[in-house]
Amino acid sequence: MPSTVSVKVWGPLACFTRPELKVERLSYPIMTPSAARGVLEAIMWKPQMCWHVRRITALEPWWLPPDPRRPPFQLVGVRRNEIQGKIAPRTVSGWIAAPETFEPYLTDSAGRESAGGQNRTQRNTLALRDVAYLIEATPVLTERANRMRERPEDEDEPQGPDSIAKYVAMFQRRVEKGQCFHRPYLGCREFACNFAPADGTEQPLHWNERLGMVLYDIQFGDGGNVPGFFDAEVRDGTLHCDTLAVGRNGEPRIEVHGWAKHESEEVLA
Repeated sequence: MPSTVSVKVWGPLACFTRPELKVERLSYPIMTPSAARGVLEAIMWKPQMCWHVRRITALEPWWLPPDPRRPPFQLVGVRRNEIQGKIAPRTVSGWIAAPETFEPYLTDSAGRESAGGQNRTQRNTLALRDVAYLIEATPVLTERANRMRERPEDEDEPQGPDSIAKYVAMFQRRVEKGQCFHRPYLGCREFACNFAPADGTEQPLHWNERLGMVLYDIQFGDGGNVPGFFDAEVRDGTLHCDTLAVGRNGEPRIEVHGWAKHESEEVLA
């Protein structure tokens, strides 16, 4: 059984936000490895393994009429009313204990200075439209693999030791059945996506471009959350983002900037 899984995802909107433009969101032109990992984890996640993304291929949107003049990606502006914060659980507990202290969280007024509008703001998003991607990744065993389980195994998890082949088979079965732990999304939760097994009919975009520094992923730890970036280049519609092996066309393995050198060669746990 192969050690790499493939799944195609598509949707009408996507936003893979550049971290330097967080308030007024601007999407990268292609899915980032961290977003691809999020899609894979939405379909299947186990503490005994993690996902290592190898390639992301931008596909022709098959649901649209063919158009040779269509650019490889299209941005669309979306302006929305958003709240500026959220109510803390401690505040809600205080309201329950003392209902007379309740204060409404109003967002329906356009006046920023009024009590009804102080919690609302308008923000603009430049998102991608009509996108489809083919994600290729490999499950990697973590330090929790083959330990005694604290909880019983899931119904769809076969008995036996943890292995790459075991999780590849589980993932493929879940994709074929359309199963997921939560609905996968393309960068932002409101941009939900569809997913299906790759059937070999997918057509990559005719796209060759150097994208510069793109977010690879974020390392979460006790010392803080550290973002890592890599020099991204799209060749024949495919973004090579493998830190462990060379690409199909001989591209060198990716070096992640911002992480320690020995950490950039490891897969996120």
